[in-house]
Amino acid sequence: MADINAVGAQFINYYYQTFDASRTQLGPLYRPTSMLSFEGNQTLGDAAIVEKLSGLPLDGLVHKVATQDVQPIDNGLLITVTGQLLAGGETNPQFFTQTFHLKPEGGSYYVQNDIFRLVYGL
Repeated sequence: MADINAVGAQFINYYYQTFDASRTQLGPLYRPTSMLSFEGNQTLGDAAIVEKLSGLPLDGLVHKVATQDVQPIDNGLLITVTGQLLAGGETNPQFFTQTFHLKPEGGSYYVQNDIFRLVYGL
């Protein structure tokens, strides 16, 4: 079995670099059965998820990962991330948590489930 922490770190780095640079490029990470819960709103399917993420009014966004935890689950990986994000020109970061359920496919992984929440009151 591959080092799950290394796989998790590689995924997290790729995901947030791609999200911050060009959200439309996240499509290959999702499948038609993938589900995104973004602030409580659910979106099903790779095309709909990319449309949702691309439509967010978040120009110049930068994610800063503070913690990441990775565990094996059902032949896949469960990854929980906490961190801060700054939108273009903002000086006060917003805190977030995001959880990914990655499933194996052809020697790699795809995102089956993705749950994102802003954390208020910190």
